[in-house]
Amino acid sequence: MKKRRLLAALLAGAMALSLTACGNTQDEPASAGEDTAAENTAGGQSYTVGICQLMQHVALDNATQGFQDKLTELMEADGNTVTFDLQNASGDSVNCSTIINGFISAGDDLIMANGTAALQAAQSGTTEIPVLGTSITDYATALDMSDWTGKTGTNISGTTDLAPLQGQAEMIQEIFPDAKNVGLLYCSAEPNSAYQINTIKPILEEMGYTCTEFTFTDSNDVASVTTNACASSDVIYIPTDNTAATCTETIRNVVVPAGVPVITGEQGPCAVCGVATLSIDYYELGEMTGQMAYDILVGGENPGDMEIQPAPTFTKMYNPTICEELGITPPEGYEAIESE
Repeated sequence: MKKRRLLAALLAGAMALSLTACGNTQDEPASAGEDTAAENTAGGQSYTVGICQLMQHVALDNATQGFQDKLTELMEADGNTVTFDLQNASGDSVNCSTIINGFISAGDDLIMANGTAALQAAQSGTTEIPVLGTSITDYATALDMSDWTGKTGTNISGTTDLAPLQGQAEMIQEIFPDAKNVGLLYCSAEPNSAYQINTIKPILEEMGYTCTEFTFTDSNDVASVTTNACASSDVIYIPTDNTAATCTETIRNVVVPAGVPVITGEQGPCAVCGVATLSIDYYELGEMTGQMAYDILVGGENPGDMEIQPAPTFTKMYNPTICEELGITPPEGYEAIESE
């Protein structure tokens, strides 16, 4: 009997130990689950940004790169991640609409529209997803807003590449004081180009120049229109114009043999076909747009309440190669555009 009592006691103790061990085993996963939940709470957020770039050329490429670099830097500093869906519309507004609709269907957190047609497509496509424009000359013109206050009051904001047109007119006067006729060469299909021409033309006329507009509708007639401009111009002015920016070699092949100097609205075209420019840094402009995107996605700012931001700096630049070919000596204070 004593042996049976002892065996029963041992079995009871073993069962008690087993139950205690099972209880401890159940507690451990619960504790591990709590830790995992805490890690998820402390971890960063993930964002997807759709980028619609109107076409490929140096200025727009630099703006896109600056945007991606700055937003990535800011997100990673906070432990967040951002994924970019970059698509190029090849200069076609219909492609812009298709791309934007794809971003909307995918539920992207923000859309960056690089170029006027891209911004207009985003405006038509969504009133909900935040939209930031860049490389836009005039938002009132691009968005067809008559009572412009510097803010859109909608889901749209962004940065502008509008150069100081007064300063560019003064540059023409500074370098070519004896010129009489200024040809204004631009794409009539780009409303922002027309805006710049309508602004700078009366300034140049007030300075005593005779101004004639020479417009092309697309890349197919750039050469012929440029040839006509050279025939009756002492100097040609090209604003920040996307179509012209993609046809700089064509323009160069006409203006340099004709001996007609070109003043451009930005550095990219000047590096190929121009003699001088008062230009912004498009990479820097893209960085500013990236900061705005961060303020919206992480900071919770409303795009409609954000002022359109201008480029912070402008630089007088000249093209050493074409200046030498045309026998032009730029005034003091101009920075040489480095050959690529």
